[in-house]
Amino acid sequence: MLSTICRKTFPRVPRPASLCSVRMLSDVQNPKTAIVMLNMGGPTHIDQVGDYLHRRLLVEALDKLSPETGPHKHYVAFRYVPPFTEETFAQLEKDGVERAVIFSQYPQYSCATTGSSLNAIADFYKSTPVPKNIKFSMIERWASHPLLAKVFAQRIQEKLEAFDPSIRDDVVILFTAHSLPLKAVSRGDTYPHEVAATVGSTMQQLAVPNPHRLVWQSKVGPLPWLQPYTDDAIKAYAKQGRKHLLLVPIAFVNEHIETLHELDIEYCYDVAKEAGIKQIERAATPNVHPTFIEALADVVISHLNSGQRVSKQFLTRCPHCVSARCQSSKEFFRELCSDKYYEKNVL
Repeated sequence: MLSTICRKTFPRVPRPASLCSVRMLSDVQNPKTAIVMLNMGGPTHIDQVGDYLHRRLLVEALDKLSPETGPHKHYVAFRYVPPFTEETFAQLEKDGVERAVIFSQYPQYSCATTGSSLNAIADFYKSTPVPKNIKFSMIERWASHPLLAKVFAQRIQEKLEAFDPSIRDDVVILFTAHSLPLKAVSRGDTYPHEVAATVGSTMQQLAVPNPHRLVWQSKVGPLPWLQPYTDDAIKAYAKQGRKHLLLVPIAFVNEHIETLHELDIEYCYDVAKEAGIKQIERAATPNVHPTFIEALADVVISHLNSGQRVSKQFLTRCPHCVSARCQSSKEFFRELCSDKYYEKNVL
């Protein structure tokens, strides 16, 4: 049913000509460096939802910018749809890669998103021998990267142009991100302040006088979550007389169910219409924007050049963490990404 709704509401977007040359997984033989992109995954039959990770130009950019670490090959590890984590990491060994960069596609770290995907990798290697010939490292957060802020600023500017110049500077920009249970926030999850950091960097890049707020969406279950909720904020601003709004999905780098359905259908149509909003727009996610491809490539190149294998930020547990799984996962990655481990098994 959801697939039908989205297909009717959002016409198929023609594929840019440049994407036709993207090399697919099987096109690269004998890769030297693997870029393993982590995400949850979602429905695969809605345009621009499930296959975005397979259609990017990141690997081509890396081959040009860092030929000494090439050839590069991209792999995708999803949690809930194929290719699953275990399939992807088994393929790494089969392909004989020398180095694997585990690259989270969530710019802002949360134990519930990136942490969950990393736990799945650690779980996989509990029953499978760790490849001794692969040098592992990881990029688990990149919330404050200047090119990420730049692409969000560009996406916002595109939609601000849709408002009449007479009211454009007064449009309220609502940065919206997936909410988080307050118990996770109290535990010390870094997600809220990392999302806020992306918002701050984006507004600095944007350099407009518009007011802005950070709001939260996608709450599930009865427990209290981060507020204000996005739909409640839309209604509240309408009551205040602020009836020109721009929603910006600041924690999502590609279109999926929470942008195409929750934001575009539920909030920008149903909630806004009921609240009496005069005009509401929704900024596109980065998707395959050239600046976003540049950002991804720069994140990876900087990582490869830094020599850092795993960050101390990741290895530090939340102050009130009581999860034995979290502790064992961090210990696993501390060893996996250490020089001592690589030297002991390979050199």
